[in-house]
Amino acid sequence: MNRPLGHQKRILAVAGLLFALATILGALAAHALPSRLSANAIDIFDTGVRYQFYNTLGLFVIGLTSCIVESRLVRWSAWLVVVGIVLFSGSIYWLTFGAPVVVGFATPLGGLSLIVAWIFYTIGILRS
Repeated sequence: MNRPLGHQKRILAVAGLLFALATILGALAAHALPSRLSANAIDIFDTGVRYQFYNTLGLFVIGLTSCIVESRLVRWSAWLVVVGIVLFSGSIYWLTFGAPVVVGFATPLGGLSLIVAWIFYTIGILRS
C-alpha cells in the first residue's frame, strides 16, 4: 500500500473530524436533548447522526482506497460525501432546532450528493 499523500491525508483527516462530530452529536441527542425536544424531534436528529456516521465511515474507506487507487472520480466522491453530509445531516440538525422551513430544501440535495458520490466511487473503482 502506498503511503497517504496530500488528498488522501485530507480525506482521512476530514473523516476523523466528522466521526468526532457525529459522536458528540450522538451524545448530545442521548443526554442533553431529551429534556429539551420532543421524542419525534430526537428521532429526526438521530437520523442525521446515523447518516453522518454511515457516510463518514464510507469517507474513511474512500480515503484508504485513495492510497491504492489513483482515480479522479474516487477523489471527487470523497468531497461529494462531505458536501452530502453537510447538506443532509446539517440541514436535519438545523431543522431540529427550528431553522426556517426553506432549510429543508438542502436535505434532498445532500441526499443526491451522497448518491452521486457513491456512483462516482463505484465507477472510479471499476475504471482503475
